[in-house]
Amino acid sequence: MVCASADTHWTYTGSTSQAQWPEVFPHCGGTEQSPINVETSQVQHDPSLTPVQPLGYNQPGNNPFTLTNNGHTVEMSLPVWMGVGGLPWHFTAAQLHLHWGSSEVNGVARTGGSEHTINGHCSAAELHIVHYNSDVYPNISTARTERNGLAVLGVLIETGDETNSAFANIFNYLGRIRYKGQRVSIPAFDVGSLLPNDLGRFFRYNGSLTTPPCYQSVLWTVFSEKVKVSHAQIAIGSLAKKLLLN
Repeated sequence: MVCASADTHWTYTGSTSQAQWPEVFPHCGGTEQSPINVETSQVQHDPSLTPVQPLGYNQPGNNPFTLTNNGHTVEMSLPVWMGVGGLPWHFTAAQLHLHWGSSEVNGVARTGGSEHTINGHCSAAELHIVHYNSDVYPNISTARTERNGLAVLGVLIETGDETNSAFANIFNYLGRIRYKGQRVSIPAFDVGSLLPNDLGRFFRYNGSLTTPPCYQSVLWTVFSEKVKVSHAQIAIGSLAKKLLLN
């Protein structure tokens, strides 16, 4: 077994592709790995679960947000007063990021880029809003390695004809962070506007980070209702992904 350092490189293709992750990152071979395919016929209803409660999402503050190209995706830091309730512990917001597919793969058009799938159906993209268990752990670095250390809200994104003004707050700035390590300050906005309207219907399970080191520390909430962005916005995201991989 080979153990990886914190800065070990990984990719989705090539010699450090997803199939090789468990060889370098042992947690990636665990039994509670994410993402998953949600088979709705096998989902069990839990009446004890309450709707997700975004806390402070609509209070962006006076300082700009920072959007960063981390070499794998686009990430936006969130202020510490944001969090999420309706869970067994209080979770403090840390960051959000996006996952999307390329507009074509090997010359073949592709529309799916989400990580989670529903009954085998892949959505165009997926938003993850990451929080850490601040009732138990002092910071996200400690929490990310422990069970129930993180809570991630997963928002599935599909395409439509109309521009999504909430996501435009992010997509409009992607052209300024074309290369790894670049960052840009963007006007603060209501993060809650990125969420679907119905926060009471979701899939909940214990899983992992979806990329190395794949710690099985995540309490996942994947919303049933999808949000829509325009075809043009997804195209911008697909271009950004190609730039990230350059």
